[in-house]
Amino acid sequence: MSFDEIIDRRGSHCVKWDMMEALYGVDPSEGIAMWVADMEFRPPDCVQAAVQAMVDHGVYGYFGDDSKYRAAISWWMETRHNWRIDPEWIFTTHGLVNGTAMCVDAYTKEGDGIVLFTPVYHAFAKVIRAANREVVECEMPIVEGRYALDFDAWDAQMKGHERMLVLCSPHNPGGRVWTKAELQGIAEFAKRHNLLIVSDEIHHDLTMPGHTHIPMAHIDGIADRLIMMTAVTKTFNIAGSHVGNVIIEDPDLRARFQARMMGMGMSPNSFGLFMATAAYSEAGAAWVDELMPYLAENARVFDEGINAVPGLRSMALEATYLAWVDFADTGMEMAEFTQRVEKEAKIAVNHGPTFGKGGESFLRFNIAAPRAVVEDAVARVQAAFGDLQ
Repeated sequence: MSFDEIIDRRGSHCVKWDMMEALYGVDPSEGIAMWVADMEFRPPDCVQAAVQAMVDHGVYGYFGDDSKYRAAISWWMETRHNWRIDPEWIFTTHGLVNGTAMCVDAYTKEGDGIVLFTPVYHAFAKVIRAANREVVECEMPIVEGRYALDFDAWDAQMKGHERMLVLCSPHNPGGRVWTKAELQGIAEFAKRHNLLIVSDEIHHDLTMPGHTHIPMAHIDGIADRLIMMTAVTKTFNIAGSHVGNVIIEDPDLRARFQARMMGMGMSPNSFGLFMATAAYSEAGAAWVDELMPYLAENARVFDEGINAVPGLRSMALEATYLAWVDFADTGMEMAEFTQRVEKEAKIAVNHGPTFGKGGESFLRFNIAAPRAVVEDAVARVQAAFGDLQ
């Protein structure tokens, strides 16, 4: 697999490239798309072969007997994350934004508070507000250059109407891999305030060398309040398959979720199931083991170049491929530093405020691209802020 190959995605109904001019004013013929969180790489050959086999067969009917699919998920979680799950705990949703929305619908009612540790993935707040629940933003402090948890402040913030905590682990956009002690602290916080924990672990395979993700399910004493969410989509760059897993050990929580799934008539598409089954394999694991050193070097190149610009600081990544860059020390208002990135450097990026409190001085850059593209982006940013050097 060559991650250096530049693949032209323009005109392919790719939201990342084909919508960036409408949304960000960046012409795709001149600019770089670094906003949507998918990679500029093809998935592993095992996934391509699974899709090709479907095409070769030529009949796209209803999917039946998902035992191999469930077994593949169970194998992956045990092999890659030391987490043993029963295949019967697995529900398949149309991605994890849908999974989050389903949890909000199944376990809370209108007016309930749902806690987010912000800044955090913007889709959480979007689906919470759309469901007429209240987003309770617990802003994370930055301690020694990375996000930390402030339970004393958050305990004082709770009003008693909160029913759920949606956790992002590893964290997007800060790239944190939470430690066992931090996860235990989150569990105790949830117990104190009687919160269900929805743990979105979609980035769990994308940990940088030297870091190890710990599933929230490894924390003792919280199975009766824990809903786990995982997916193949980020790991293998198959987000368009819209397949995600909600994994629930507790039988009562599982029954409530199943009732909502049945009530909404939900079932997965066959393409996603075939792709996921193929991805969660030894061949898929080998591909991920090639990917992560490449992304780690991309992160090194990006951080080194960005941090060389006075006033800019890229938060060191422990996981994900999403660089979180702070422009606070430039002294510029958001409109100015965003203008420089989008209009001068011609890079489409995510705006920090969409991630909630604490994101006001940040932009998020997707560095899962061929090295030459990352190097080009760094050079463009350096030129756009050249007056600071």
